[in-house]
This record gives sequence, C-alpha cells and structure tokens, in this order.
Amino acid sequence: MYIDLILFILLIILIVFFFRRFSSFIYSVVAVDILFRLLHFLADHVPVEELSNLINKYIPTDVIGMISRYVGMTGFLYTILIWIMFIIYSICLFYIIRILVRRK
Repeated sequence: MYIDLILFILLIILIVFFFRRFSSFIYSVVAVDILFRLLHFLADHVPVEELSNLINKYIPTDVIGMISRYVGMTGFLYTILIWIMFIIYSICLFYIIRILVRRK
C-alpha cells in the first residue's frame, strides 16, 4: 500500500530532473500537497461514492498526513520531517511574496 509514497517520490524526482532548481523542488512539494487537499475536497463535496472511496483509499489528505502514515505521529524522525515541511512551506511563501512584489 505504498502507492501514494511511490507516486509522491516519482513526481518530485521528475520535476527536479526536468527543472533542476531548488525552487522547482519547493514548488513541487507544495503543489503535490495542494493537489492532495483539492482531491480530498472533491471527495468530501461531490456526491459520487465511487470517487470518494477511490480518493480516500489511495490518496493521503496531505503530505504531512502521508508522513504520519509511514513514520508515525511520534518520535524524532516525525518531528524532523514536520519541521522540514514547515521550512518548505515558509520558503514557498517567500517565493510567492517575492513574485508578487516584483509584479508591482
């Protein structure tokens, strides 16, 4: 049942391989997280039971949920990975704000 982890890693590797920039890695992690959240929003608000079951079974709610599924919600590794995600979100926010300021 590692399909979500395998897909996540493949997406990150493909994006980094094609773009080869640190910002591409940051954007890809956040984009995958947003994709997971949007799919779960659809599963919760679209009245198609097959779609909801498929999304809830194979797709994690977010990247942090995927981390907690495989690492657990306690321990040193979980704490490190959660802080790494916090740093990734912070860097992404910095990039977004920088882009918005440049457009002015």
